[in-house]
Amino acid sequence: MALNTPRGWLITYDITNPKRLVRLHRFLVRQATPVQYSVFHFEGSAAQMGRLMADIETRIDAGTDDVRAYQLPEHLSIDTIGRGSLPGDTFLLSPTSPALQALLQAAGR
Repeated sequence: MALNTPRGWLITYDITNPKRLVRLHRFLVRQATPVQYSVFHFEGSAAQMGRLMADIETRIDAGTDDVRAYQLPEHLSIDTIGRGSLPGDTFLLSPTSPALQALLQAAGR
């Protein structure tokens, strides 16, 4: 897969210092979609993900903190139990998702 192909990524973290925790959370809220407090969905290429991880690295203590990014499969199925943090009619779709393509086509884009 090309480095510039957009993909979905799941970013999770465990930060040991409260100040760094708040700082990283505020940073990620501007870059990605919060799914749970320490879990974010990021949509971008591998190169963009690499830049984001480099930015994250400057905000953490790599000796005590843990940040992970998982590339999501192209055809993703999400199962949830409980109330979830996204509004009931909100969905995470990748740019190549057939559902998103159908919505864009219906909107005339």
